[in-house]
Amino acid sequence: MGPREFEDAILAPFEMAVREGAVGSVMNSYSDIDGVPAASNPDLLTGTLRDRWGFTGTVVSDYSAVSFLESMHRVAATLEEAGLLSLSAGVDIELPNTQAYAGLAAAVRSGALPAETLDRAVARTLRQKIELGLLDEGYDPATEGGPVELDSARNRDLALRVAQESVVLLRNTGVLPLPPASTVAVLGPCAADAHTFMGCYAFPNHVLPRYPDLGLGVEVVDLVSGLVAEFGGDRVVHARGVPVLELDRSGIPEAVAAALAADVVVLAVGDRAGLFGLGTSGEGCDAADLTLPGAQVDLVEAVLATGTPTVLVVVSGRPYAVGAFAQRCAAIVQAFMPGEEGGSAVAGILSGRVNPSGKLPVGVPAQPGGQPGTYLVPPLGWFSDGISNLDPRPLYPFGHGLSYTTFAMSDLVLDHAEVPTDGVVEASVTVTNTGPRAGTEVVQVYLDDVHAQVTRPVKELIGFARVDLDAGDSARLTFTIHMDRTSFTGVRLRRIVEPGAMRLLVGSSSEDLPLVATFTIVGQVRQVPEGRVLTTPVRITPLDPPHSHHDSTTDEGARR
Repeated sequence: MGPREFEDAILAPFEMAVREGAVGSVMNSYSDIDGVPAASNPDLLTGTLRDRWGFTGTVVSDYSAVSFLESMHRVAATLEEAGLLSLSAGVDIELPNTQAYAGLAAAVRSGALPAETLDRAVARTLRQKIELGLLDEGYDPATEGGPVELDSARNRDLALRVAQESVVLLRNTGVLPLPPASTVAVLGPCAADAHTFMGCYAFPNHVLPRYPDLGLGVEVVDLVSGLVAEFGGDRVVHARGVPVLELDRSGIPEAVAAALAADVVVLAVGDRAGLFGLGTSGEGCDAADLTLPGAQVDLVEAVLATGTPTVLVVVSGRPYAVGAFAQRCAAIVQAFMPGEEGGSAVAGILSGRVNPSGKLPVGVPAQPGGQPGTYLVPPLGWFSDGISNLDPRPLYPFGHGLSYTTFAMSDLVLDHAEVPTDGVVEASVTVTNTGPRAGTEVVQVYLDDVHAQVTRPVKELIGFARVDLDAGDSARLTFTIHMDRTSFTGVRLRRIVEPGAMRLLVGSSSEDLPLVATFTIVGQVRQVPEGRVLTTPVRITPLDPPHSHHDSTTDEGARR
């Protein structure tokens, strides 16, 4: 990619982590950007990270990233040269062990490496150890703090709430919530395999596959167990149908029979994460396209052919294409590896005990080769009638997610029609729960730069807020938008705020934006200095329902 996309799209969340989150340590990636590996890129690890963003912590290498400069990127002829390149660029610590950095002392003695460059990395490392108390007299890591409960009740409660709020309801024809008296056939490879609910770096998937006798090491609620807890064991029948990846279709007839005998089917498909080819998702586990792995599509088609209303639950690490059968599913739920309490969370949403509130962080494509993977595209990258014969729009867009209640947004008002290039505009909007039960909506604010000196995205998310509302209640949201949020990298590769027309679009997804307001940035082009405003704060004021005298204001803090 070019420097403009790298600066405006890729670096932004990392800059937020450094400036807003004050991270203490940063790891370089394996990537090379425009031919320069991150592990040997002084402009990135020193110029951008430290000089521009003010980072003062340690930079550690991804495992073997330093030696990769010699073996994979081939920008160094020897391990010793790789170590010099990486240390000089700003990598303080080589992981997982000392390989290329073993020659640093000799390089200082020979004059190939300035002593102050080595001292710089040593000082950063020692400073962090001192701050953490690791060099305190008497410190012993074997006894420090005593036993630690890694799976405490508090942690499990947090895992449950995170899972509940992240699960996304993509489609619902009315079959959900499931009626309490339903008989449910829970089918598919992700229904009873707890590993499918965790990512490749979760300990049961990362380490324990080498020790099969040790089990999971932690209690993980699978979907079958979660639904049994919701409906009772006499109403839930399970059949796997097919494995995640292997082309074994022998279990499909059993699954079809279970579907035919049930009132409703919950069909759980997707991934089993692993490392370096040992999974369908995870580090080193890539996909040729976005078709469900193995024979899972065959299972989906066979179950849908029974005519039993089917709830498709996709448990995955990537968005799989479901366009071939989405319209025949009674409902579709997306769960991006929801963790140790994922089975309880998904089951609670299917039963209706939990009202879904998750929104998609990426579009779900209609076709297996569906592009683009992001909504951040220029006009020619989006649907253009008559220019391309393909429609790149996703089946379910970025930001999409349904609820068991309904919401309406209204009365979008800006406090200024004209704003200076260093000014602020406040955008206020009302959101109302128009449905029958309490729920949570995520109000999303997008920016459309009407004309600019470089091609800009069709729209860009600049603010959002989760709003909890009882049935019939409303709230007034006020987003404070600094003109830094409109900035971009201009023709001369400098970040600027440019005068001109801007459109604000407000709604519940990147493609459901019923409210539009315009303002004009006035003045001269302004070059934005380092330390720009990276967030869009929002105030949420509950509105008095009829016959009430409630009055309070909450500050949701800064939202990107």
